[in-house]
Amino acid sequence: MTIHPDGIPPHGGQLINRVVTPEEKQEYLQKADTLPRVQLDDRAFSDLVLIAIGGFSPLTGFMEQKDYETVVTDMHLQNGLPWAIPITLSVTPEVAEPLNEGSWVRLDDPQGRFVGILELTQKYQYNKTHEVKNVYRTDDEKHPGVKVVYEQGEVNLAGPIWLLQRDPHPLFPNYQIDPADTRAAFKEKGWKTIVGFQTRNPVHRAHEYIQKCAMETVDGLLLHPLVGATKSDDIPADVRMRCYEIIIEKYYPQDRVMLAINPAAMRYAGPREAIFHAILRKNYGCTHFIVGRDHAGVGDYYGTYDAQYIFDEFEPSELGIVPMKFEHAFYCKLTGGMATAKTSPSKKEDRIHLSGTKVREMLRSGQLPPPEFSRPEVAAELAKAMQIQQ
Repeated sequence: MTIHPDGIPPHGGQLINRVVTPEEKQEYLQKADTLPRVQLDDRAFSDLVLIAIGGFSPLTGFMEQKDYETVVTDMHLQNGLPWAIPITLSVTPEVAEPLNEGSWVRLDDPQGRFVGILELTQKYQYNKTHEVKNVYRTDDEKHPGVKVVYEQGEVNLAGPIWLLQRDPHPLFPNYQIDPADTRAAFKEKGWKTIVGFQTRNPVHRAHEYIQKCAMETVDGLLLHPLVGATKSDDIPADVRMRCYEIIIEKYYPQDRVMLAINPAAMRYAGPREAIFHAILRKNYGCTHFIVGRDHAGVGDYYGTYDAQYIFDEFEPSELGIVPMKFEHAFYCKLTGGMATAKTSPSKKEDRIHLSGTKVREMLRSGQLPPPEFSRPEVAAELAKAMQIQQ
């Protein structure tokens, strides 16, 4: 892999910026009341923002039908570039019917505020069952990603977008570091190789172990928790962020870790989402990406390491980011430290690892997970949050 002076090239070679200038914003605001409106849900708003700030480079808007179809069927854009998840704006036929291709559409956020413009180039119907079977490997409506597709509109609106302004995140303004800024920060720190870590869960000892294994071979770690829409039973983002702050302050070298939020919504698409997350981190400037056990999975829909195997379906030069594949880590009683099956001679009874469900049960009942599973300060923070929620 070639490391460029300004860091790893973005996917497709150019970091996209679709945030308008203040002058352009005023022009759009003057037209606001004359434009047809489409209101975005939380996921579509996250997608709008990520397209605009370059996180979804090379996309400049919501996918037209040819890109949509090639992504769904074989994980590539029409131009041959790898892409694993369709990025679409789906609406009902009633919303789509009065909209004319070639016109501008006003995009409002979930609260009804004017936040963006869609240059509508296409509106098309699509096959929901075909999409979910390919992207999620199931058509089971109990799968949270499948459920979203089945509940969304039957018509996709496509075309380039513009974001009117980049607002600070309401909860984490200090950690809102967009791709152009992470890249600049990496360059300032002198980091040539950076490993990204995706998580929607509070960090525990197994996470810490694989992150630090990866850090032994690169210059820096981008701890990049997802704070967009997730399942209702996932730990809230503000609680997770406090846990990350605690563990970085106490257990990591301060000069080799950067904490920044990932504004994406969770799809729970397992293997395909692992590819998607890797490309996203490439756009943020990462050269390496950690892929652990059941990455982006949910329930029992995917095999334990399917999200690692899918990287073998691409040539390394196609993705342009190096996957770092880790097995399930645990505390080994025999060796007295964190390990995986690759490095530990232990049997099942000698290993301490707890399911997320088990940890939540313990916290709700006032018990703290053992220090072999979770750092005590992190466990205490989670317990406090759980008690407040009850």
